[in-house]
Amino acid sequence: MKSGKVRMGVLGGSFGASFQWHLHPHSTVEAVCDALPERRRALQETYSCGKAYTDFDQLIADPDVDAVAICSGAPWHARQSIAALKAGKHVWCAVPAAMSIEECQELVETVEKTGLTYMMGETSYYRQTMISARQWWREGRFGEIFYTEAEYHHAGLEPLFVNPDGSRSWRYAFPPMHYPTHCTAFLVGLTGERLTEVTCYGWGDDRQELRDNDYGNPFWNQTALFRTDHGHTFRVCIFWQGAHRGTERAQWYGTKMSFFMEHPNGLGPVIVRSTEAQETDDAGFVRTLPVFEQYEPVEWWKTEMLPEPLRVNTGHDGSHAFLTHEFVDALVNGRRPAIDVYEAVAYTAPGIIAHQSSLRDGEKLQIPQFDRR
Repeated sequence: MKSGKVRMGVLGGSFGASFQWHLHPHSTVEAVCDALPERRRALQETYSCGKAYTDFDQLIADPDVDAVAICSGAPWHARQSIAALKAGKHVWCAVPAAMSIEECQELVETVEKTGLTYMMGETSYYRQTMISARQWWREGRFGEIFYTEAEYHHAGLEPLFVNPDGSRSWRYAFPPMHYPTHCTAFLVGLTGERLTEVTCYGWGDDRQELRDNDYGNPFWNQTALFRTDHGHTFRVCIFWQGAHRGTERAQWYGTKMSFFMEHPNGLGPVIVRSTEAQETDDAGFVRTLPVFEQYEPVEWWKTEMLPEPLRVNTGHDGSHAFLTHEFVDALVNGRRPAIDVYEAVAYTAPGIIAHQSSLRDGEKLQIPQFDRR
């Protein structure tokens, strides 16, 4: 960081153009990269950057680039992250971190060997209601969270199955549980628990995509039940097809308080608190009466949590500005980012194993752990 600012290189002109590297007071965009001319131009226009590459190897060879933001397709994240680290660059990478347990292991080992910073850009970690939930957790308001549910429903992906040149894209019949982090972050990124075992089932039909894809994937939708290292239960549903409305949400059940994120069917965020009050149910039984209240989400992106130039309402419920700031601030202050390599694989690996479980008709499988030795 010879210029006093983190000099970023940005790969991927679609998703890559949705961050604020150019607005942060401690970073600037030195170079951009995309194989497609129109996407390169979009990156250059977004970041007012004159230097553009067509090849990732050129980007990470640039001596004026301190760190790279990798916003390419999921199958290339691990290998590009590892190559960038070996080239001496800090890495910010879109989700998921890897496609296999072996890639997870190699990524961790490369970060440890190089001593460089790696951060995964998981948007669920910085959704506005997730920031609130994390604050309540630290304050002990939930009590013990004994059960969590998370859902990522995203029908209508078919237009993304094809590249501009007509070839199949990486999204063609991509296994749902290989894209788990929008869900797993809601628990692992809240309590710090690790997911240790899983049983998972999948559903598919007879469509051509499921009979012929690079992943050998027969499922559109997958549902997993995880156990944590604290003995808690966590249900995750990732659906690519069906009569449902799109969502990325969670609900946490605690001994003192439960919290339900906004539901796509119209119910806003809700808090339920335990009380001493009682009621009589329709069968005549007396039971405790929890308090039910609507929650008005705080717009954390407007607060001092972000530098003034980054207080803009960004993608994925305001998360992009937080992801930008967390990475740059970690580099400037020489600290580990919130979603470092150990968190990244703790979000990613459970989905990889869950997919294996569904291929084995729900066999219970153990999930490898990668935390610092």
